[in-house]
Amino acid sequence: MESAPSLTARRKADTRLAIARAAAARFAEHGASRVTAEAIAAAAGVSLRTFYRYFPTKEDAVAPLLGIGAASWQDALAASPPGDPRTAIPEIIDHLLIPAGDAEREGLRWTRGLLRAMIEDPALRAVWHRVNHDSETRLRAIVAELEGETADPFQVRLLAAAATDAIRIGLEHWSESDADPDGSGGTPAALARRAFAELSSGVSER
Repeated sequence: MESAPSLTARRKADTRLAIARAAAARFAEHGASRVTAEAIAAAAGVSLRTFYRYFPTKEDAVAPLLGIGAASWQDALAASPPGDPRTAIPEIIDHLLIPAGDAEREGLRWTRGLLRAMIEDPALRAVWHRVNHDSETRLRAIVAELEGETADPFQVRLLAAAATDAIRIGLEHWSESDADPDGSGGTPAALARRAFAELSSGVSER
């Protein structure tokens, strides 16, 4: 049986997330080039020395926040019924990308700002692509588990890539517009569903 995280571990996790939120908010508002590690540390209420204990660069600071979104996606797929994951993935996309309240809308808005900031910052783009790559790797194991013993490893890899890229492309394309996250037409959910439908169309059914 796994033991609960210690108080010290929880405090470290809270500090790490506070820094990540501060970094994401400032990158989204000002662009990464105009934000310093010192400014992020001050906004998070920590010293610069503490900042660098958690993150090697200012761009790396957003990784935990991006990772939370990826983990939510993985957990939702892992909890779906065994069988062909393609039946569950579009519903999960809607669940994750259609905001249920103000907090979710705000999260999508800072995500849009962050993705726009990445256009001019290669280091920030590298963090985004690393998070997506790690998510795809974890999804392979989940897809294989859902499909069972007859799963084809190559088909599993294709489906995991299609699911990961669908959300990435949906968010990136939406971020180029000023569309509401839960309006009609070009919402992140609608774009991600469309991307998944097209990307997964060549993956053979079981």
